Amino acid sequence: MPSAQPGGRRGWRVLRMVLGGLLLLWAALWLADRIWPLPLPKDDLARVVLAEDGTPLWRFADANGVWRYPVRTDEVSPYYLDALLTYEDRWFYSHPGVNPMALVRAAWQNLTGGRVLSGGSTLSMQVARLLDPHSRTWHGKLRQLWRTAQLEWHLSKQQILTLYLNRAPFGGTLQGVAAASWAYLGKSPQHLTHAEAALLAVLPQAPSRLRPDRHAARAQAAR
Repeated sequence: MPSAQPGGRRGWRVLRMVLGGLLLLWAALWLADRIWPLPLPKDDLARVVLAEDGTPLWRFADANGVWRYPVRTDEVSPYYLDALLTYEDRWFYSHPGVNPMALVRAAWQNLTGGRVLSGGSTLSMQVARLLDPHSRTWHGKLRQLWRTAQLEWHLSKQQILTLYLNRAPFGGTLQGVAAASWAYLGKSPQHLTHAEAALLAVLPQAPSRLRPDRHAARAQAAR
């Protein structure tokens, strides 16, 4: 009977090479994460003085003139969260930051449509772009993917969603759903109706073109 030892040795060598390669990859990613750390925002939110019932008495922009009020996920209407996740990223809690199916679908739609119809970006990818803006080049896309991976490594899904709620652009100097809700609707984001939630969910896709205070018809159509 022929000996199985040579084949067994080859198998162990292949296994060691695979494990060694994975270890080197992990070490390279760890080092890159140290060299290019995730640019998490500082405490630069605008300040709001509230009455006992939660109504804002005074509002202040941040040092750059941006209106951005702090808000948590439990301080936002579930209608808005449902609309946001359904419209932007229904698999947000399942994917590792990048949704391959969404990217393939977006590439096919753009190819067959002859123009950019869909970007395929997840909420995590959008937050990565908000934290570290980049050019729309292959290099910029790779940079976005790297920042997305860092977000998923360092933060929970709830923390990533909170960053989006506070950083998404809503036109002009408004950032975050709370500032947009008070500015455009005159109410807390906790009390949004279905229609108002739908409006604020689509607005960050084209905040200048869909501003309800300037382009009411476009905003209504998008809603």
